[in-house]
Amino acid sequence: MNNKDEQQREIGTAPLGPLLLKFCLPAIIAMTATSLYNLADSIFIGQGVGSLGLAGLTVCFPLMNLSAAFGTMVGIGAGSVIAIKLGQRELEVAEHTLGNVVLLNVIIGTLFAVVALLFLDPILRFFGASDAILPYGREYMTPLLYGNVLTHLYFGLNDTVRSSGYPRRAMMATLSAVCINVLFDYILIVRLGFGIRGAAVATLLAQSVGFIVVISHLSRSSSVIHFRRDIFRWRTKIARGIISIGCAPFFTNVCACLVVLLINRGLVDYGGDSYIAAYGIVNRVAFIFVMITNGINQGMQPISGYNYGAGNVERCVGVFKYAAVAGTVVMSVCFIVAEVFPRQTILWFTSDELLIDIAEHAMRISLLMAAFGGFHIVSIGFMMSLGQAMKATFLSLSRQLLFLVPLLLCLPPFFGADGVWFSMPIADAAADVAAVILVISQIRKLRDRKNVQLP
Repeated sequence: MNNKDEQQREIGTAPLGPLLLKFCLPAIIAMTATSLYNLADSIFIGQGVGSLGLAGLTVCFPLMNLSAAFGTMVGIGAGSVIAIKLGQRELEVAEHTLGNVVLLNVIIGTLFAVVALLFLDPILRFFGASDAILPYGREYMTPLLYGNVLTHLYFGLNDTVRSSGYPRRAMMATLSAVCINVLFDYILIVRLGFGIRGAAVATLLAQSVGFIVVISHLSRSSSVIHFRRDIFRWRTKIARGIISIGCAPFFTNVCACLVVLLINRGLVDYGGDSYIAAYGIVNRVAFIFVMITNGINQGMQPISGYNYGAGNVERCVGVFKYAAVAGTVVMSVCFIVAEVFPRQTILWFTSDELLIDIAEHAMRISLLMAAFGGFHIVSIGFMMSLGQAMKATFLSLSRQLLFLVPLLLCLPPFFGADGVWFSMPIADAAADVAAVILVISQIRKLRDRKNVQLP
């Protein structure tokens, strides 16, 4: 039995607990590392540039989320398709999916960068940038947009590496990028005084290193799927499958863009630049735990998708249960940090007493329901691994579009900045209830079928 067959046999037969740990641990390390280099940007900018730098970074969040929306649509959508096709032993389709990942990322990444660069100032003002904040936002986003295609390719191809059964290799690409990012944040911001632009350049250098690691893996014929000359042909059916499954994370990020826009504008109207900076701190702290939970999610998806493709329903459901418990534990730690140690955490970002007070109040309120967020995140991944694009999309939209957006429109006029902060835990609670109902229904349907009907 060759290494490729052994890799696939393990996903279909190994005990679920150790198997999930094997796939999750590298993904968790990779996601934690990703959150750390985003965190490093915020810390170095907060300490080396100041509160206006943090506010400038915060108004860039919606545009960064929008860029990420297109990248994750391709990467995660392709990852789910590849996992299912490998479970069905359709290796050729999986490899052609890899080729279409490259084509889609180049096309989408280029178009997005061109449009965003042409209208960057109006876009940042639309997302809440004042005259004082705008120059910082522009300095940060311009280098990132010039390297947007590279960013899309790096993240998209890294998802395919993980989904094809190489979580450690994907982890190494991310760890390499993190180390480079932190190193160059220090060199460019602290030592050379490049300010917020230095943080963006450091991020691009880091992603270039990660991209090289991923390309090196996918160029080896010993990998389960790898580059071949004939796979770089546009295949509409494959592209449609990638995008349909990837719509769930796409709409999640698009809604996140809308949500951050409403949050920023609400905070501008009822607080000011310091409130936007405070939200940036809270967002970065929560981001760490969300990314760890996403690591669990990414570890679960190839296992769930492969076993669904192979018709092993109980293994598919079993790995979801393990992942849901693990995700809940991680997000419970987020809740404890927010409620017990908020001030100590905020001091990493700033020494401004006014900003510390605002951010502490914001963190305690906005993360009240954080402990239950893990189940919601893993539920979206579970639906994607089953190829249930519509249900995954609904779960992605429920928290932000169905619940949070209306709350952000209704509460701030009555409660000011507190209306912004309280909107978040209320929306979290409603979305968690929706996820529980939908997942229970889906599991019952899977178990009721004698023969699983694949999409």
